[in-house]
Amino acid sequence: MIKTILVPARGEDSDVTSYDAALRVARDFRAHIDALHVRMDPVEAAVAMTSDAAGGVLVQGLINQLERDAGERETKAKHAFEHFCVRRRLVVINTPQAEQKAASAQWHIETGDEARWIAAYGLAADLIVVSRRTETEAAGRSSLEAALLETGRPLLIPSSDAPLPAKGGTVAIGWKATPQASRAVSAAMPFLTRAKQVIVMTVGQETCDDDAERLLQNLARHGVQARSERLDAAGRDGAETLLSAAARRAQLLVMGGYGHSRLREWVFGGFTQRVLAAAPLPVLMAH
Repeated sequence: MIKTILVPARGEDSDVTSYDAALRVARDFRAHIDALHVRMDPVEAAVAMTSDAAGGVLVQGLINQLERDAGERETKAKHAFEHFCVRRRLVVINTPQAEQKAASAQWHIETGDEARWIAAYGLAADLIVVSRRTETEAAGRSSLEAALLETGRPLLIPSSDAPLPAKGGTVAIGWKATPQASRAVSAAMPFLTRAKQVIVMTVGQETCDDDAERLLQNLARHGVQARSERLDAAGRDGAETLLSAAARRAQLLVMGGYGHSRLREWVFGGFTQRVLAAAPLPVLMAH
């Protein structure tokens, strides 16, 4: 059951896309949204940006400018959050209540490294919603990395072009017999049990029919009636094949997230990166 949803509030236009998706889920499950804004530490940032030979006046001037920038970004992020809550009639509370009867939200602010704070808050959440469209690509990738790799929680990447499906929509599962895909299916169960139709999609020969059949049997035991469909890549990229089929038939794609390393310089695996960059529909992912 989904009861706590974490949404990084970065002070970007894409925040609204994340809020919209989080609210759709929160209203379906009477859940609470934690909006987290991480304010840059101007001293740490200035030290990282200047050399040892930089003069004290230069460094202090940079710190002052970074402090102003951080303040403006915080103001923009909080204003966007408050405006969204008023416009969508979302109740803002300071202390989440047990057995709450409606969706709610809360504003949080921390200072320091954004990825570290997303990981800290994400560990205590049931779902993390991070938009793929950010004004700062490096920071956006760091947020996605922290949410996906450091929390063990499912990550929902919404699409500004396609809203999450209402109860009764169609969900596609990009299935591959791996622990990541298995965890993604488990995390998506609240969505799958409410779907009108579930399609288990496999690409080429990456997954045998027996693997897909075992998943169908397990889904049926959860009350999810699903069917399988093997996609023929026909010389195309596997990610392109999956995305194209999912976009035609479903409103949500569930899949495992794959990567090559846990370093901060980590780059998403090719398949995962293609989905994050180009998915025309919302994606629920787990690592």
